[in-house]
Amino acid sequence: MASQFFSRLNMAVPPIGATLGAAWTTVRSALPDSCVNSQQDEQLHFAKFGRKPNDTELSNLQNSGTGGSLQRVDSFGDDESCGGGEFGSSRHKISEWQAGWNVTNAIQGMFIVSLPYAVLHGGYWAITAMIGVAYICCYTGKILVDCLYVTNEEGQLVRVRDTYVSIAEECFGRRVGARIVNTAQLIELLMTCILYVVLCGDLMVGTFPDGAIDTRSWMMICGILLLPCSFLKNLHHVSTLSFWCTMAHVVINVMIMGYCLLQAATWGWSQVPLSINILTFPISLGIIVFSYTSQIFLPALEGNMSDPSKFHCMLNWSHVAAAIFKSLFGYVGFLTWQANTKDVITNNLPTQGFKGVVNFILVIKALLSYPLPYYAALNLLERAFFKGRPETTFPSMWTVDGDLKVWGLALRVALVVFTTVMAISIPHFAFLMGFIGSFTGTMLSFIWPCYFHLKLKGPTLDWGTVAYDCFVIFLGVLFGVIGIYYSFRALVEAFQIGLPF
Repeated sequence: MASQFFSRLNMAVPPIGATLGAAWTTVRSALPDSCVNSQQDEQLHFAKFGRKPNDTELSNLQNSGTGGSLQRVDSFGDDESCGGGEFGSSRHKISEWQAGWNVTNAIQGMFIVSLPYAVLHGGYWAITAMIGVAYICCYTGKILVDCLYVTNEEGQLVRVRDTYVSIAEECFGRRVGARIVNTAQLIELLMTCILYVVLCGDLMVGTFPDGAIDTRSWMMICGILLLPCSFLKNLHHVSTLSFWCTMAHVVINVMIMGYCLLQAATWGWSQVPLSINILTFPISLGIIVFSYTSQIFLPALEGNMSDPSKFHCMLNWSHVAAAIFKSLFGYVGFLTWQANTKDVITNNLPTQGFKGVVNFILVIKALLSYPLPYYAALNLLERAFFKGRPETTFPSMWTVDGDLKVWGLALRVALVVFTTVMAISIPHFAFLMGFIGSFTGTMLSFIWPCYFHLKLKGPTLDWGTVAYDCFVIFLGVLFGVIGIYYSFRALVEAFQIGLPF
């Protein structure tokens, strides 16, 4: 009887291998062709925006040594340090998956724990913003990379720039452009690093509320754990850490979403507001906008990819995934706790044990998120001050064999120590970051990419693209002004209450 039962079961249920094969065929057919077969159709917008009919698609360009299916023309000569953007040397190539982990690390950051709070103050408008801002930031990322290329006389796309700064130099002038964009990028990156250390301290105190170690001491401990970041030499290592950061992010989503789904019977479907609280929603909107900031990293990621023809596809799917995760997480989180939703959703968890486990995993995620902005900030400083005389004031940090000099390692350690000390020292840091970030974030993610696109590609753009670029610039100015105003008000009120010491 048993043998007959299993025989019938095998006839009724298809083999696992065949089922998985059929499933993969279905998924494969749904993926953009640029992910599956870049030779046939790259689907690259930066190969289409501002492009004339006789221009050559990126996969047809000739430049040996780039690897993958994309052959590309670079105008940097034989200098191996070029083409990698702010991340320096392009000798250590990364796949589209590794680039995707880095983008996901940047846009699926620690802000996710505040998304239900954004829905509390913005309702369905906040959910709409999570999707709309993802689309806009994906678009500005593409056109920013498009600005790295020009079309030569033979109709080939030539990569004549390698960084965000080099684009700004072309549009604003060498001295002014480099200083403005470098300053904005460093502020954004260093404040992101500092915020991760602050969050680690706050989360560890939440995990051990009755412990003998206070918030500042936890920050110092986390700073010590981050010291090995000083030894990072290439983007491949950073990508590996970003992968594990993404895995920690998935675990957090599963745990919190799982708990919320168990509470589905108590969800307040009618509690999601249709109106906007004008006094609080702008700050929530700022959280959403800045949670999608990845433009700083994109020129470097594209320059370090072994097959840059898959850049566009990677950017699409990373932002689609982020929009889905963020909107669902914010919506379900609010439905679960409704009017009692707190600014950090882990504070709503029912038991101290469950809250402690989630906070501990969030600390791991924050520690794994730190290397990406740290590495980008470090390379910005190296390119500005430590490329060697006479190009820069100071000599190179690297020996001829590619090893770090002792003083170079000391400077890298000093940067980790600096971010840790700033996290411990700055009062009301969250409000200060919101105030400065409202300027740097909107400039880097909204206004400058569109302005550069219009400046460099304007004569070849159709009127619809020009209109959309102008619309995004308008939104960037609007979000920036509103965010600066309300963050400044919150900062003034916080200082009137007193320092958190």
